[in-house]
Amino acid sequence: MATFLELSTKAKMPIVGLGTWKSSPGRKEAVKAAVDAGYRHFDCAYVYQNESEVGEAIQEKLQEKAVAREDLFIVSKLLSTFFEKPLVKEACRKTLKDLKLDYLDIYLIHWPQGLQAGKEMIPKDDKGNVLLSKTTFLDAWEAMEELVDEGLVKAIGISNFNHFQIERLLNKPGLKHKPVTNQIECHPYLTQEKLIQYCHSKGIAITAYSPLGSPDRPWAKPGDPSLLEDPKIKQTAAKHNKTAAQVLIRFLIQRNLAVIPKSVTPEHIAENLQVFDFQLSDEEMATILSFSRNWRVCYLRE
Repeated sequence: MATFLELSTKAKMPIVGLGTWKSSPGRKEAVKAAVDAGYRHFDCAYVYQNESEVGEAIQEKLQEKAVAREDLFIVSKLLSTFFEKPLVKEACRKTLKDLKLDYLDIYLIHWPQGLQAGKEMIPKDDKGNVLLSKTTFLDAWEAMEELVDEGLVKAIGISNFNHFQIERLLNKPGLKHKPVTNQIECHPYLTQEKLIQYCHSKGIAITAYSPLGSPDRPWAKPGDPSLLEDPKIKQTAAKHNKTAAQVLIRFLIQRNLAVIPKSVTPEHIAENLQVFDFQLSDEEMATILSFSRNWRVCYLRE
């Protein structure tokens, strides 16, 4: 099986990447361990507030000649408070400076809803209501296209966009650069078949985040379903002599999706890449697909 997805630009995106969400003291070491384990795709975002740590780790590995920049595939995301045209470039330059890079392989619009510009990542009024912006993702996209033309980013994409929002973007008059990817939450409890089918029909690749159900999310409640503890997933893993995490990742790459599991444990980081030496049967794939219950880990929280 191919270890990359070919994008509409003909660029090759490694099919398994490292998610870098959640700032933690181990983030820098995690990125270095991932490079050593063979990862080349790193998924970042301004909102994670750890891009300078990630950048330090990448820079150290480049200086060690452990990897060359052209072999890395670095993705970051535009925060919704930066949808105004001048702010898009400013945000991108800040990310490049923090990551210590000259260009990004893909820059994504993180969420489709624009938020009021300012210092707060999620701006609110005194009653706690989120303050929306009149500037839309269509406005932001024009500035994103300029980033491609100026060589600051190789390609642009979207994240958390639904079918209707993608349609609006693709039908935008004067569209210069189509989105190459849509990054969405996807795992056996949220299989996203219709959205994936639609994106693939439009030549838009899918990257799946929270592939393991984000078990360490801060808002987890007792009684929430756990993918890693699902008896049927564990049973399938035992049959293949693999971990539950490896089965969950394999399930997604067999659906032709890129996957960005997150870990700060070197052992787990390495394990999550060891998913190319086994195959789930059609029956196993169908069974895991049937677990879908429209259960979502991530949403824009107030």
